[in-house]
Amino acid sequence: MPALTREVEREISFRTECGLYYSYYKQLLQAPSMKQGLFELVYDNKTESMRTINILERMNVYQEVFLAMLYRILPIQHYLEPIYFYICTLFGLQALYVIALYIISWLLSGTCLSGFLAASWYIVNRIDTTRVEFTIPLRENWALPFFAVQIAAITYLLKPHLKPLQERLTLITVFVATFIFNLTWQFNQFVMLMQAIALFILDSLDMLPAAKVTRLYVVQATSLILVAVLQFFNSMILGSLFLSFIVSVFIARKIQYNLKTGNFLSRLSKLVLHFVLVMGLTFLVNISIKKILSIESDEHIFKFIKAKFGFGSTRDFDANLYLCEEAFGLLPLNTFERLSNTYLLYPYICTTLILAIVAVVAAFLNLRDSSNVPSLEKKGHESIALKPETAYNLMHTVIFGCLSLSTMRMKYLWTSHVCVFASFGLCSVEVWGFLLKAVRLYTPQRINLLQYVTPLLIILCLYYKFWPRVMDELSELREFYDPDTVELMDWITATTPRNVVFAGSMQLLAGVKLCTGRTITNHPHYEDKGLRERTKQVYQIYAKRSPEDVHAILRSFGTDYAILEDSICYERRHSRGCRLRDLLDVANGHTMDGPGLNEPNLKHSTFPRFCDEIKKQLPPYTTYFTQVFKNKTFHVYKLSKKK
Repeated sequence: MPALTREVEREISFRTECGLYYSYYKQLLQAPSMKQGLFELVYDNKTESMRTINILERMNVYQEVFLAMLYRILPIQHYLEPIYFYICTLFGLQALYVIALYIISWLLSGTCLSGFLAASWYIVNRIDTTRVEFTIPLRENWALPFFAVQIAAITYLLKPHLKPLQERLTLITVFVATFIFNLTWQFNQFVMLMQAIALFILDSLDMLPAAKVTRLYVVQATSLILVAVLQFFNSMILGSLFLSFIVSVFIARKIQYNLKTGNFLSRLSKLVLHFVLVMGLTFLVNISIKKILSIESDEHIFKFIKAKFGFGSTRDFDANLYLCEEAFGLLPLNTFERLSNTYLLYPYICTTLILAIVAVVAAFLNLRDSSNVPSLEKKGHESIALKPETAYNLMHTVIFGCLSLSTMRMKYLWTSHVCVFASFGLCSVEVWGFLLKAVRLYTPQRINLLQYVTPLLIILCLYYKFWPRVMDELSELREFYDPDTVELMDWITATTPRNVVFAGSMQLLAGVKLCTGRTITNHPHYEDKGLRERTKQVYQIYAKRSPEDVHAILRSFGTDYAILEDSICYERRHSRGCRLRDLLDVANGHTMDGPGLNEPNLKHSTFPRFCDEIKKQLPPYTTYFTQVFKNKTFHVYKLSKKK
């Protein structure tokens, strides 16, 4: 088998956006120098035809830049191929991830046994805790290990009686981990917002030291602003709800400086007003920033959220594209079945419920007491005390749990923490003490016995039930087999000039760019309004449009070749209403194919579906399009120069 074909077979295993990200690593290595490679990224004209874009601004690819630089510097070129260096680095980061989870659980429980149990649960539940085995270059696989390091550092920071040097070093760790996390994932602002809301709620309820919360706000905001600078003042970051939220919290603090004084009713009313003030200011500041800077990059996300939670239907193509993706749907119920089978779900639920009850009581006592001293420091409240680090991790797991339930794509932020929190509960003196006191069986000896024997028994059960299967799966070598795509890529490389432009689906074009280096019209990184509109226009090849219209649209983007896929044209994976052709029909105001109801005001198109009709090789299609390649999956048409 030719070496080129073997390389293509490896590269097409990086599906969709993964292939796009890896293509920049490959591009940097193939450049004459790093300086030239960086210049080509900053002034890129191959990712979106007829446009020059800054890849470092638009996408989170600094990790590819760093790895390419390392590969060029280190003396490993003769021993390790670039693709294996890339993959090994990512799998090495997963080891860091497990170590960080181990440390979080250890810090919470005070015993290393809890860390072993958390790591064991993470491994046996890896189908729900990580996607690194299947989508290696995905941004979250780079980011989540550093997010876990950040949580571990915050957990340590919130412990009382830290020395000034310890606190400073921990804050530096939080900053570095937060910065790298933000630099490597485009969804950073939404995760930071969830974390900031958790800190805000706990601070408002007097469950965290206010000074430490303020420092964490500053660290979070500073790291994200620094990332914005490195990404050439990326508009999505500058217009993020997170930065608006942090500004609003500080403004509201100045306005309500006496928030934590007075009796219960006074404090409760001021707290409600504080929440309303912060939320109102957040949206006001955010809208103002977006108006001033003319930011529209993330409008599709809010359209999607509005439609997802039932605030009216929409015909918007982008919003419906997200709504129909399984990854953005509700968390499937079989997730809970899998977590239950590994003995993880029940201790997690039990721990969360117990600590939630303790947190509610502690919050009530804080609001009732006007001494402005957190409940964990008040005498007489020891039985319901909640440590700051425990309170933070409880709020973290609740907020990210709600996010995961609503959006399956975000479950990986939650499921790894489920392993940590469940193992902490089984090794926690506080949790076992609460349970034994409730059934009047409390003794220190029983607590010591339960907090060590229970996790040991579960670890043994996991070992005997799952370890052989885990080892078999890890030792099994699977080969990615897609001969039709390989044939297409080989044909493009062998028969088309290097400067031609290809149009097609976002997912396929990412592979075209990676494997052939040809210019493409659109791609899967969807965080740009202009690109979203361009993608919708290119996708008219799957709509009911005339050949003249489709040709004019494609030529407006400089297209030389269009690739049509039978799997999209005759899609059966999604139900009616969620097939790509259905989304295009609705957006174009046309009725959908097949039996079933259509929305009112939709009209029958006067033209047949383009992707199907073009295969008949009839005029006027042959006037504008000439078929130059086909196999069982793909049909490639060369566009005429006629207008």
